[in-house]
Amino acid sequence: MRLFLVYFVLVVAANQVFCAEIQEEKPIVYLIPGQGADARLFKNIELDSSFEVQHINYFTPEKGSGMTEFAKKLSLQIDTTRQFYLVGVSLGGMLAIEMGDFLKPDKIIVISSAKNRKEFPFRYRFQKTIPVYKIIPSPFVKMGARILQPIVEPDRNKDKETFISMLKDKDPKFLSRTVKMILEWDRIEKGENIVHIHGDNDHTLPARNIYFDYLVEDGSHMMVLTKGSLISDLINEELVNAK
Repeated sequence: MRLFLVYFVLVVAANQVFCAEIQEEKPIVYLIPGQGADARLFKNIELDSSFEVQHINYFTPEKGSGMTEFAKKLSLQIDTTRQFYLVGVSLGGMLAIEMGDFLKPDKIIVISSAKNRKEFPFRYRFQKTIPVYKIIPSPFVKMGARILQPIVEPDRNKDKETFISMLKDKDPKFLSRTVKMILEWDRIEKGENIVHIHGDNDHTLPARNIYFDYLVEDGSHMMVLTKGSLISDLINEELVNAK
């Protein structure tokens, strides 16, 4: 009888611990950076404490990989047994939308991105027709990005060292293959359960082509880093309302 009581107490205690762990599980927010960035892009983003934050880490895709294929491989980093949300910037937003088709997150937030190729500027659509990018060697793609980024998006100079460091650490093949991936993206559907935050001063993906939910005044393509507090507020508003 005494052994039975001891066993009963242990079972009850274990069950209480198990239930407590379940109750403490927070929804996960997965942050997906842009093409020339990594987790450091989100250093100024502060999410509500009721969420757990995880970063999606890039690797160099195989030659010829398309957006959908790359999204499926990156999605292996996502725990779909728990409630989760996707927040993607630029290329990360496009990948999040592709993931949404087969992962069904509770919500997708895209920032400084495009939901399909209809939202691309003309120069992107033109290059799919006349693919000059195919003859440019990978090292020159990285060199071009280092030269053009501060010219096209001067706002990045507000945190110049971070942008230089992130781009410096990028594999030239990653940049070359993801350029091809973006320019050849053939998606025409918007996708479901998506919130789009865009800047009115985005020179990479101009707002005039975008169907956005929030337009950030003086927001550039780099605003996740340069306007972290404001972007954090918008993300938190959407995530908390979605719980």
